Amino acid sequence: MGTEQTTEILLCLSPVEVANLKEGINFFRNKSTGKDYILYKSKSRLRACKNVCKHQGGLFIKDIEDLAGRSVRCTKHNWKLDVSTMKYINPPESFCQDELVVEMDENNGLLLLELNPPNPWDSEPRSPEELDFGEVQITYLTHACMDLKLGDKRMVFDPWLIGPAFARGWWLLHEPPSDWLERLCQADLIYISHLHSDHLSYPTLKKLAGRRPDIPIYVGNTERPVFWNLNQSGVQLTNINVVPFGIWQQVDKNLRFMILMDGVHPEMDTCIIVEYKGHKILNTVDCTRPNGGRLPTKVALMMSDFAGGASGFPMTFSGGKFTEEWKAQFIKTERKKLLNYKAQLVKNLQPRIYCPFAGYFVESHPSDKYIKETNTKNDPNELNNLIKKNSDVITWTPRPGATLDLGRMLKDPTDSKGIIEPPEGTKIYKDSWDFEPYLEILNAAVGDEIFLHSSWIKEYFTWAGFKDYNLVVRMIETDEDFNPFPGGYDYLVDFLDLSFPKERPQREHPYEEIRSRVDVIRHVVKNGLLWDELYIGFQTRLQRDPDIYHHLFWNHFQIKLPLTPPNWRSFLTCCEQNGPGISQECKTT
Repeated sequence: MGTEQTTEILLCLSPVEVANLKEGINFFRNKSTGKDYILYKSKSRLRACKNVCKHQGGLFIKDIEDLAGRSVRCTKHNWKLDVSTMKYINPPESFCQDELVVEMDENNGLLLLELNPPNPWDSEPRSPEELDFGEVQITYLTHACMDLKLGDKRMVFDPWLIGPAFARGWWLLHEPPSDWLERLCQADLIYISHLHSDHLSYPTLKKLAGRRPDIPIYVGNTERPVFWNLNQSGVQLTNINVVPFGIWQQVDKNLRFMILMDGVHPEMDTCIIVEYKGHKILNTVDCTRPNGGRLPTKVALMMSDFAGGASGFPMTFSGGKFTEEWKAQFIKTERKKLLNYKAQLVKNLQPRIYCPFAGYFVESHPSDKYIKETNTKNDPNELNNLIKKNSDVITWTPRPGATLDLGRMLKDPTDSKGIIEPPEGTKIYKDSWDFEPYLEILNAAVGDEIFLHSSWIKEYFTWAGFKDYNLVVRMIETDEDFNPFPGGYDYLVDFLDLSFPKERPQREHPYEEIRSRVDVIRHVVKNGLLWDELYIGFQTRLQRDPDIYHHLFWNHFQIKLPLTPPNWRSFLTCCEQNGPGISQECKTT
């Protein structure tokens, strides 16, 4: 592939197949590539797309509930696509499907074409040079954190090395090497892929900033800035660089890198290509469809997430179909699909070496025992065995402190010094976590003066800015076990007109009940944080009627909240001027 736009033929139909196209939806598979497509015929008009759900890459099948014959249903999460408009109808107003070009040939056959933009990494191509042993070394630290030695430069990915992620829901599975802070301090640059706290770890960065506040940190130019919450965090970092997507950033004559956006979550997710002396290292991190699915092939090293389990769905849901048996079966099926998807991706891209990472977390706090037991993750060795079955790709299951020597591995994958394992007796897995300092921060919010005034509820949701949507949510503050918190708040929010009724409205409306641990919800409210702290952190329990996903609602509270926190100082001043304001109207007894 050069640096010019190209056209790729994805599917060819013969004149007979074209003549046999039925009105409405037609499913096709290209037998040589195994890829699936959908054609929609309306009289003489044809529309086409890939048979891939934009949410999480599931396959569409016929939607038996659609009597008009215009929609298809995803086998993963029941998302529905109206193929006549190429818009998703469940959840409404979520995505639009990318269309393919339909062309008829001179014999009345049909071609499905995809117009491919130029691959940005092909600009100013460089031929790989031979690497000396020890010249490029990749050391695994924890989770998604890699320490890369590239000649005389050092680069670190996504440092999460102490404390929890997602409030108090995720903790590190692995014991980081004891010299992790020295390693970070010695880095010439740090890449942080996105704003989730298992990648952007303020406790880790606080330690680093105490020693080296001017360390160069690089992030992609996402719609929601990665460091949107830096000022409030109190972490003193002075050298954050926001770079555009798809453009080489030159570090020295041998080293450059390029940040790419995710095709599904371009507002927040990114991945990276690092190139040293013509050898590419591809790190897709958590991207669902990195760079819209267009990625370099035959890179020297590829790393990606693999584990699953990074969502509150379905473990935190109850009612209706959400029995323990249904959840267990769903998780088992989902994890297997994810394994197969990752194995297929590796087979398609054909890297020389593949490393599964960014999935090594555990729900270790005692109050999350249920989640820990039910939220099973994929085993990296199982994925690597699947990859080996289907391809010649070399795989590496990393352990904290283990180092891969890229020069040795590329020259001879069987070289016993290609991967240096941690010294014998090194502690690999954590068996204790320092919960208290982090729980104290959360608990401090519970008694905050804001929550003496029930009008905080209106203040908060007005600040959040989500309305004109037919959904009623009941919010219940709870104890550790999700029972109502004594003296806590239990209230309704009607998002159609942003009102706070005493009872559910008479009109037809979808309804959701969200129980949240009081320390986490109050910490989130007080600091104006994104609700991923609650949802991905397993700090809620949810019920919904009917059982449908409200994409606009969750997308707003997970990504689109205002960048500046609520002005609680002004709120408290107002409360003082209007009397004591210790109203019980929204409180439970």
